[in-house]
Amino acid sequence: MTPSETLILATYFFVLVILAVYGWHRYYLVYLYMKHRDHHPVPAGPMGALPRVTIQLPIYNEMYVADRLIDAVSEMDYPRELLEIQVLDDSTDETRSVAERAVRRNAASGLDITYIHRTDRTGYKAGALEAGMKVAKGEFIAIFDADFIPTTDFLRRTVPYFVDERIGMVQARWGHINQDYSLLTKIQSILLDGHFVLEHGGRNRAGLFFNFNGTAGIWRRTAILDGGGWQHDTLTEDLDLSYRAQLRGWRFVFLHDLVSPAEVPVEMNSFKSQQHRWAKGSIQTCRKVLPRILRSNLPLHVKTEAFFHLTANFNYPLMCVLSVLMAPSMVIRYNMGWYEMLLIDVPLFFAATASVANFYMVCQRELHKDWITRVKYLPFLMSIGIGLAVNNTRAVFEALLNKQSEFARTPKYGIEGQSDEWIGKKYRQSFVVQPLIELALGLYFTATLFYALANGIYGTVPFLMLFQIGFLYTGLLSIIQQYAGENVVFKPVAEEEL
Repeated sequence: MTPSETLILATYFFVLVILAVYGWHRYYLVYLYMKHRDHHPVPAGPMGALPRVTIQLPIYNEMYVADRLIDAVSEMDYPRELLEIQVLDDSTDETRSVAERAVRRNAASGLDITYIHRTDRTGYKAGALEAGMKVAKGEFIAIFDADFIPTTDFLRRTVPYFVDERIGMVQARWGHINQDYSLLTKIQSILLDGHFVLEHGGRNRAGLFFNFNGTAGIWRRTAILDGGGWQHDTLTEDLDLSYRAQLRGWRFVFLHDLVSPAEVPVEMNSFKSQQHRWAKGSIQTCRKVLPRILRSNLPLHVKTEAFFHLTANFNYPLMCVLSVLMAPSMVIRYNMGWYEMLLIDVPLFFAATASVANFYMVCQRELHKDWITRVKYLPFLMSIGIGLAVNNTRAVFEALLNKQSEFARTPKYGIEGQSDEWIGKKYRQSFVVQPLIELALGLYFTATLFYALANGIYGTVPFLMLFQIGFLYTGLLSIIQQYAGENVVFKPVAEEEL
């Protein structure tokens, strides 16, 4: 081999090995969950008098869902004299009138609900939460984003866990009211189920750190303050505060059986925007808190799991490198003999990809009796995960280069059933260059796939198709949805809804 060929293969296998290590880590998370499967959290004892609770609703330009959220929270089953609701609205559009009317309507029934509007977005969501907490009356702070419809028993089921004075936060599992809307929403629901059921469930029950997800959770106020408060130097203020609070000794609880329904993004560009924010924020948080974790006197297994958790998004740049090198490495090794190629490639790819399939299959089995019918979505799930590589790689490098950006909230359209429509509504997001790059990579893998078939390298075909479909799907859907209804005037909220 020439030096350049040696460099290509060395880089290719180096990347594959790292991805395989993170793949095996998914097996470990499944092991943790299954080992502690029957260890359900229970309150430490009976609770005496119920405490005062403040519910914070941070919203920004959410005209289609603000009313739904405020009404749902106002129906919370909790003594009214102990309940305060803060609508923290940074909106600059019609959302202000929607939210104000909803607040006045519910206040008229005797509910302690206030509308707080900031004239600037300093700190974005973290800044809004911080401003609200300065005037909050509650000993405990529950938080819900605009796309959530919390159940009326949320406080009744979470507050008792705070009998243990070291419990700092209780997190509910997210539900998905529109998971059957499309293939994209179905995939997102499975991805989120895996995150909550296996990651949160496995970590929490094994005594490891896990994070508040920014919504559908309730905090002890003193835990927020002791952890350093809401800080806005990352885009994931929830993840940041979670680790800072747990480093201070606060313990968290994840309630698998308490589900808080929410709306997942229905368009690809909104989904990408959400994933970009989460990926960038996690790397920002990694840079900020991981050194403190590694220097702490925490047990090694806690540090190790925190490392894998906070560095997971570095897999996306590696995925991009792997994508570029896959074709040349195939050509080089084919000339060396494709049997040798399969002996090396397939086990590594299997470790990196089969672990993902196993992870989400176990999750669906835990949640659904008809889980076998859901297995058909796993290849698409893996493909879409690969297709996000360009989007999330950009996020990782922006975090590493300390490029500042605003908190771009995920658009919500009030989509609950298949008859609901988002085309023509406000808040649609667009990407210009990125979908073209994804399409180019999709065509690149199409050519690589034809090469493999023409030369009888059949063992690589399933893996090549995952990459091909992933990049073509994310790129094409972004473009199609971006220009769908481009000339349609947005649908405002009807006057009767105001």
